[in-house]
Amino acid sequence: MTARPDPFVALMRRYVNDYTNRHDVSVCAEIMEPGYVLRMGPHEVAGRDDAYIPAAQRQFEQYPGLCLTVHSIVTDGRKLALRFSEHGRRARDGRVAVWTGIGLYGWNGRRLETNFVEQDYLSRRRQLSSGNPSPVDAPASAPWDTEAEPANPAAESLVRQWIAAGGAVQPQDSAAIRFDDGDAGPALLTDVTSSVDELFSAGEHVAFRITATGAYAGGLGPDGGEAAVGTPATLHLVGLVSVAGGRIGGWIVRDRLGLARGLAQPAAAGS
Repeated sequence: MTARPDPFVALMRRYVNDYTNRHDVSVCAEIMEPGYVLRMGPHEVAGRDDAYIPAAQRQFEQYPGLCLTVHSIVTDGRKLALRFSEHGRRARDGRVAVWTGIGLYGWNGRRLETNFVEQDYLSRRRQLSSGNPSPVDAPASAPWDTEAEPANPAAESLVRQWIAAGGAVQPQDSAAIRFDDGDAGPALLTDVTSSVDELFSAGEHVAFRITATGAYAGGLGPDGGEAAVGTPATLHLVGLVSVAGGRIGGWIVRDRLGLARGLAQPAAAGS
């Protein structure tokens, strides 16, 4: 006997296949509330019709063959985390890029209401500049068969402690966490204070969105500028981790491009 698909997962199947991969923004009215809000880095895109859809259409124009590949889904039935890659060929020069992302979605049992998301746009920019696209990670074997799992307060507590200790920004065991495109290098901030904007769990999985503040530690190379080391900085990041035997491992995507742009603004103002 085939189990009935989880309704939130079924909605996300429409989000990925019918809307994103077909570039059919008419589907948005069926899967998103009019007040849908997307938060990425310091930006807030509020309103489905007047703000979100025009932004999506611009992306589809820039990448006419844009695809979204799902790597993993977790949900507690109320919130859902999607780890994915977007990839495509840029229209104006034909260059190809692959960039990773994690989105944390909330719904009301009918349509999507919110999304905290980060995408590794710095990696995309570097690939487009070099002409050397990254490979696409393997897709999830059966993403649309994902079942909701109950919240896990113990796992949430452990992850909150880890975040408060700076672990999501300055991990002690970086081998257990894959950052961005996998070539993230050292921590980007020192003297970190982290504010949790969103956090939920599903079984052993914990998803979160953090706003971290501190001093820029370097690590962005020419994108950040070594002259900016020590400058106050803000970094947004989204993570999807698992907790097993007290060990935390998984994926974090940081708004490295937003950090770089924020560091460049004071320099431009002083020039």
